[in-house]
Amino acid sequence: MVNLRKFCCVSRKNDEEAAGRSCPSSRTSSSSCFADQPWEIFSLKQLLNATNNFNDSNKLGEGGFGAVYWGRTPAGGEIAVKRLKAMSPKAEMEFAVEVEVLGRVRHKNLLSLRGYFAGGEERLIVYDYMPNRSLLGHLHGRRSYDHLLDWRTRLRIALGSASGIAYLHHEASPHIIHRDIKASNVLLDAKFRPKVADFGFAKLIPDGVSHLTTRVKGTLGYLAPEYAMWGKVSESCDVYSFGILLLEIVSARRPIEKLPGGAKRDIVQWALPLAESGKWDQIADPRLNGRFDPAQLRNCIIVAIKCTDGCPENRPDMREVVRLLRAGIGSRRVKEVPAVDVVEEKKMIGLKKKEKGKEKEEEEEEEAIMMTEPSDFFCIREKNESMIMR
Repeated sequence: MVNLRKFCCVSRKNDEEAAGRSCPSSRTSSSSCFADQPWEIFSLKQLLNATNNFNDSNKLGEGGFGAVYWGRTPAGGEIAVKRLKAMSPKAEMEFAVEVEVLGRVRHKNLLSLRGYFAGGEERLIVYDYMPNRSLLGHLHGRRSYDHLLDWRTRLRIALGSASGIAYLHHEASPHIIHRDIKASNVLLDAKFRPKVADFGFAKLIPDGVSHLTTRVKGTLGYLAPEYAMWGKVSESCDVYSFGILLLEIVSARRPIEKLPGGAKRDIVQWALPLAESGKWDQIADPRLNGRFDPAQLRNCIIVAIKCTDGCPENRPDMREVVRLLRAGIGSRRVKEVPAVDVVEEKKMIGLKKKEKGKEKEEEEEEEAIMMTEPSDFFCIREKNESMIMR
């Protein structure tokens, strides 16, 4: 059994006494306890009350790990509770990994940990509730008909997801490889802002280690070739999975489709010939009815194809992916004004930014990016129809 006390403080007292207490730093080191993180140890009674005893009417979804339930706290807040299906060494490890990873990360595009419960045969993880559920349902499920994602929203989801993964790879310490990037693991809040979720398969990579060899985890259709065949996992595997996800976002096609006769074709095999022929609009989701920016579509597809290169060394890292997506979406255009006015304007902007909260500032920056015209960062070499970048 995995000992959760290695990275989070589980009280020796009964569940009722432990519920809601912050992690006492005096009992363990701050690095393993995450004393500054705003999560709590719930009691089983609290979560039973919140989910109406895990009533089927509260069930949000179910997978191999178990089920996720909607719940409401006594204060009125909405939560999502993941309940592991059965206890086993494997399930215990995935629970421990997810709690540890979620306890380490804080980013606007990563799903936050609200708390957990570990006792007896129950392992429960508590998250913020995402009212618009997963991206999967909006691309392929019933929700895709109830609320079709417009082009601007798709760009926001792609850029936000890339930013969250880049944080895992380049800012989290130690670095984190997600290993299961896919549409169902991108959740959407009330404003359709993306949150990358489900860290049960995640790997923490020590400094100086470029890759690991491990048992293959993840979802068919999103797995990088070197990982699927040899179990060689690196940050580049997440880049490949994101490339598949990016094609899925713009086209609303599934990562793998069955062809007549029983053969299967992955989304890259379908999209690459169209891209090489310059038939970009045929890759876009037909339900958009042409309501997208052609240059931005082309840019997204090129980035996706670079991410899904068969050679891991040729793929960009996630910081580069974010930069390329931003460049493809557009850059701010400053109106020409006298030099003195520019200085004064910058001072005013600086004062306004200080007065606003960080979250509001980030939202405004995101909105500005989405409203700008696409840049001409990418181009196509017509002679041999291969994709290049200036």
